[in-house]
Amino acid sequence: MTYRFVFSACCALWIMVCACEMFAAQPAPAKIAHRLDKLIAQELFDEKTDLAGRSSDDVFLRRVWLDLVGDIPTPEQVIGFVLDPNEKKRARTVRTLLADEHYGQNWARYWRDVVFSRALDERSKMAMVAMEADLTRQFNDNEPWNRIAAGFTTAVGDVQKNGAAAIVMAQDGRTEETAAEISRVFLGIQIQCAQCHDHPYDRWKREQFHELAAFFPRVGVKPVRQLTRRSFEVFANDRPSRRRPNNNDNRPHAEHTMPNLDDPSAPGTPMEPKFFLTHAQVPVGTTDADRRQQLAEWLTENQWFSIAVVNRIWSELVGEGFYEPVDDIGPDRTASAPSAAKFLAKQFVKSGYDLKWLFRVICQTKAYQRQSRPRRGPEELPFTANVPQRLRSDQLINVLYSALEVDEGAGATSQQVSFFNPRARLRVRMQFAEIFGYDPSVIREEISMSIPQVLALMNAPQVNHLLTSRESTLLGRLLSEVDDDESLVVELYLRTLSRQPTAEELESALAYREQVENRNQAFEDLLWVLVNSVEFQYRR
Repeated sequence: MTYRFVFSACCALWIMVCACEMFAAQPAPAKIAHRLDKLIAQELFDEKTDLAGRSSDDVFLRRVWLDLVGDIPTPEQVIGFVLDPNEKKRARTVRTLLADEHYGQNWARYWRDVVFSRALDERSKMAMVAMEADLTRQFNDNEPWNRIAAGFTTAVGDVQKNGAAAIVMAQDGRTEETAAEISRVFLGIQIQCAQCHDHPYDRWKREQFHELAAFFPRVGVKPVRQLTRRSFEVFANDRPSRRRPNNNDNRPHAEHTMPNLDDPSAPGTPMEPKFFLTHAQVPVGTTDADRRQQLAEWLTENQWFSIAVVNRIWSELVGEGFYEPVDDIGPDRTASAPSAAKFLAKQFVKSGYDLKWLFRVICQTKAYQRQSRPRRGPEELPFTANVPQRLRSDQLINVLYSALEVDEGAGATSQQVSFFNPRARLRVRMQFAEIFGYDPSVIREEISMSIPQVLALMNAPQVNHLLTSRESTLLGRLLSEVDDDESLVVELYLRTLSRQPTAEELESALAYREQVENRNQAFEDLLWVLVNSVEFQYRR
């Protein structure tokens, strides 16, 4: 009994020591945020720099809700937050939102758009649902980013069951395209520019691209045909045929060869799998599982792996990355604040690749909490203000549903159109994605509003139906419940823009109400204007 007691006590003590070491190794978000702001100021600003002030509470609340969970707060939450005198309410709200299940869903959809915006074949979209579902769970469980990335790099299986197979499926299982996409997504390096010749702007040689591709020749994609379902499977074959006319199709092959550009019919040069950032290599003949597992380790241990994701998240939250565009970085690119970028990436590694920790840090920085200004010109300094971000398609439909109190999961009433029937939910989101979707990797100033987007909100009968004063709509209910016009104006602003109207906006709205005899019509017009405003479709 004595020995057992001593042994148990030692084990318990060891566990406590390990837990304390892990806790101590976790950098405190507030301290890291303060240090990050200081580094940015040292690298970029002086006493004459025109820095934007701290954002108001209502602007911050709508911003952080959209950034973290892809939705907007209720009027009650806005009023409660603004009236809360607690100095730590912003950090507390960030923690609360990161614990919400919609956090994982919002960022799963972001990465889904990153991957499938560059898909080679429309059929690959059947992998989107599984990818979104798996990433939602992983993000909510706070699975380390290096483990998630390794899963994508080594994935096999049915693409409708294993979300990690999405990148290979999106690239149709093609050796060279898969290698290029793994590098772009997880390292932020577009080495595919060296596929046919040495990179024109970076140090990468053609041989280095094909050495990276040599990690993926034994991977392929094949159809799964059953009586009741159709799908595709990412699979590996360590005994593929050595005879092939094309080494970049979607079928496994023994090894990868670099094509002979002078004679395309020639066999090409056999390539040994080698990681271009460190020159580490595995022998020709290595099994698919071993070579891709080794690549995943080298990939996630490299400094550009942590810099790439830190830069992406910073860009999404602050409005501009340390490197732009976010998927074209690397040793031959210059960061806006290189010391700050490296510091944050290093601390992210120390956190255990903890994405929730990363969000907490960035959301506590002055850079994130500053007032927003239009995107800067080339002569202006970065990070002097937050930059308004156009909502992604899923965020926009979330905001529309929340503002107008549409229950996406409920059955359609007799007044509701089939557009909002549960059976059509995915179709509706896909329609929004086709109209409002964009590649999150693209520099935001290159994304402009299109005529179909404007018409979709202004004239689409499915949307306009929700803006009417019928009894079944939000506005219809409010018109019957709120007799005071001023109170109703305030309510509509809170629901759509998450803030109260300014004195000028209130005066203008009430003046218009006086001009229009029909009260229902006047407030239908006001709600239509709010939903079609730039402020509704952006987060600022």
